[in-house]
Amino acid sequence: MTTDREDINKGQAAPEDIENLEKALADEKKKAEEYLAAWQRTQADFINYKRRTEQEKQEFNSFANANLVCTILPVLDDLERALDAVPEEYAGHDWVEGVKLVERKFKTVLEGQGVKPILCLGMEFDPKYHEALRRARGEEGTVVGELQKGYMLNDKLLRPAKVVVGSDKEAAEKEPDTKEEEENG
Repeated sequence: MTTDREDINKGQAAPEDIENLEKALADEKKKAEEYLAAWQRTQADFINYKRRTEQEKQEFNSFANANLVCTILPVLDDLERALDAVPEEYAGHDWVEGVKLVERKFKTVLEGQGVKPILCLGMEFDPKYHEALRRARGEEGTVVGELQKGYMLNDKLLRPAKVVVGSDKEAAEKEPDTKEEEENG
């Protein structure tokens, strides 16, 4: 009498052994497919994780830059006001020219970081970029004065421009300027 092992060695396996082997092979193929699918999902999750963390890092840096620039802008405003207030008799002095160079360098550094002033004089009032503080005579809906510059960091608004918006002449005569009211009132 031969044993199962001898039958296998002779190449004549019992039919139930063949069925068991085929079933085991099918089970192992199924496991291999599940493992492959799990590995592919894990790999895709890892790629998405890397992409998401890189995007979050960029957003964090952008947010940090925006906060830093917002704290520096008042210093630039003060510097510009100081230069605008220099009396004519001092305008040609070396120290005034030095301060002007510092202002230009300051603006160049900010522009290098993606900070740009919002152009507003003569432009149509846009509430996305302008904050209207008062109205004055001028073309309806057009910015006729700039009280404080606004700035963008790349495509993000850092600070809206504080502006004076024109109103048609009839409306301007009916509504006195708020500045006149403050002086009189």
